[in-house]
Amino acid sequence: MNMTTLHRVELEPSDIKVKVVFNGKVVAHTERALDVRETGYPDVYYLPEADLRPEFFEDSARKTHCPYKGEARYMHLVDGDSRAEDAVWTYPDPIPGVEGLAGHVAFYRDRVDSIGVER
Repeated sequence: MNMTTLHRVELEPSDIKVKVVFNGKVVAHTERALDVRETGYPDVYYLPEADLRPEFFEDSARKTHCPYKGEARYMHLVDGDSRAEDAVWTYPDPIPGVEGLAGHVAFYRDRVDSIGVER
């Protein structure tokens, strides 16, 4: 018997405070994160773009496609001589069903100092 697993992407507003630190500096802080749960992946917090410190972000040319979320675009984190390539991703025009991702970004944990959470 061949059983296929249904792939799910669930978005849930979170009341957790999320703070992202890069090169010893807070580059993002929010109390309005989305907790995104996707089949086969650890939960990821997506932060509103309005809660980023824009001086640390630089657009990247990198793009990828996810069949469950749409086209992802990337950003580098930059602070003086410190740089984390493609450390941040976003879905500016997500596919139907995950429209709530628009206007939010997520961070690769291994490319920042920390992603701190607090209840």
